Amino acid sequence: MPLWVQRASNIFFIARLHAQSSYYPSISHGPQSVWFTKIVCLLCFHHSQNLDLLFSSDYFRQHLDPHIAFTVIHHINNNLNNPGLAFRFFQCTRISLNLVHCIGSFNLLLRSLCQMGFHDNAALVFKYMKADGFVLENSILESVVLGLANAGKFEFAKEILMHQAELVREEGSVVRPFVYNSLLSLLMKRRRVDEAVDFFKDYVLRSERLFPDTCSFNTVIRGLCRVGGVDKAFEFFNDMGSFGCFPDIVTYNTLINGLCAVGQVDRAQGLLRNLELQDGLSPDVVTYTSVISGYCKLGRMDEAINMMDEMITYGINPNLVTFNILINGFGKTGDMFSAIKMYGRMCAVGYHPDVVTFTSLIDGYCRTGELDQGVKLWDEMNSRHLSPNLYTFSVLINALSKENRLNEARELLRQLKLRDDIVPQPFVYNPVLDGFCKAGNLNEANVIAAEMESKGCCHDKITFTILILGHCMKGRMFEATAIFDKMLSLGCVPDDITVSCLTSCLLKAGMAKEAYKVRLASSKDLKTDLSSSKQSVPFKTCLDIPVAV
Repeated sequence: MPLWVQRASNIFFIARLHAQSSYYPSISHGPQSVWFTKIVCLLCFHHSQNLDLLFSSDYFRQHLDPHIAFTVIHHINNNLNNPGLAFRFFQCTRISLNLVHCIGSFNLLLRSLCQMGFHDNAALVFKYMKADGFVLENSILESVVLGLANAGKFEFAKEILMHQAELVREEGSVVRPFVYNSLLSLLMKRRRVDEAVDFFKDYVLRSERLFPDTCSFNTVIRGLCRVGGVDKAFEFFNDMGSFGCFPDIVTYNTLINGLCAVGQVDRAQGLLRNLELQDGLSPDVVTYTSVISGYCKLGRMDEAINMMDEMITYGINPNLVTFNILINGFGKTGDMFSAIKMYGRMCAVGYHPDVVTFTSLIDGYCRTGELDQGVKLWDEMNSRHLSPNLYTFSVLINALSKENRLNEARELLRQLKLRDDIVPQPFVYNPVLDGFCKAGNLNEANVIAAEMESKGCCHDKITFTILILGHCMKGRMFEATAIFDKMLSLGCVPDDITVSCLTSCLLKAGMAKEAYKVRLASSKDLKTDLSSSKQSVPFKTCLDIPVAV
């Protein structure tokens, strides 16, 4: 017998003498329990690598009960902050001693292991819990399911949720909708819309022990509308009554916004009229602003203004978002007189312009060829200590580059470089790159390209094409082919224009072998790109595509 095992036996003998008892008929209470628990914790701490051998004796089989085991697990997990050791003690005593642990141990371990990211261990604990027929407490269930979902372990989270739902039978002991609503919301945020819809439709709605509420339907409808699945969203909208749920203002606003996002503004207005007929519900500023936005996107500004006048007539005041949408709409149609008039109206009712307001006005002036007015607004915005966002930079840089005012555009890129809060995108840099390449200033273009990478902005197809064509036009063929090779190595597939121009220039430079290699390499990548594009792409991949104001 190892020396440390002998010492452990001596410790237990002393503990018995101290407790003045030679036998522990029930070691769950009293000083015997305290001593015994302390000794078990001490042995676990000092012999953590030999728990199997330590707890293989008959002594532990006789005296270690579920309540003491829970106390030990609680002490190791909470006081020693070692959930890994607590799990090993749990597993060892279950396997070596055939100990059936109490629900408290399962609750504590599942929550701690999930919080620490020990999901494999948590899966084993859940397997044991399932085998023993235990049900998690509701507060623990919420913590575990959301912890797993946040970690991306959606299948495990759903398995625990379904197991819980099937076991709860007592009245009042039901899974709260908050749990699966949060799970559905996280699935939507992770762009797993199809999976969320299937889980809701095939399990939540069909389960006799889960009771979805209006929030459940709103979550699914919102996720579908965000990816353009408005018709599918209406199917759930129409089914709400079958489950004792009724649409609220959030439901209507979500559907109206979804319809406007896909250009079905007239249908959205029809739904607004339907909302007006509902008892206890009426359109709010969000409802009207969504419809106004829809009309603005279609350039139907007269109807947008009519909607604004209507909402004011009904006592609903437009907010800053409403004004910004209208200003942007007028700017997009080139009606800067109306845009400035709306800007004045906004200020008159007490709203202060924000970065979105200025970006919309700058964009409008740039579209109408009044670039200097846009630059003045840029200066005014900075004087108001309003920091331009990514799209403010993009709008002005693009306009300056088109007017060949490259030095001013370059200065804005230098300012952008100093902004740690903005992650730039290629569409901001590409106009300046194109301008310098066309001007023959490849050195500056290459500096900007390197600057992009240093800011974590990956080159896209347009970036590579601009650089390749620019180097070709200057006869710098080796650099052009090097950029082309880099393009392929990053998985960016060139288009026909890029390949044709590069091979043509290579042939003119007498580099037929290199031209053949370019053709061969590009043909392979084009085939790969075509084959992958033929695969079905779920509509959920369209979620959260950034769009300039």
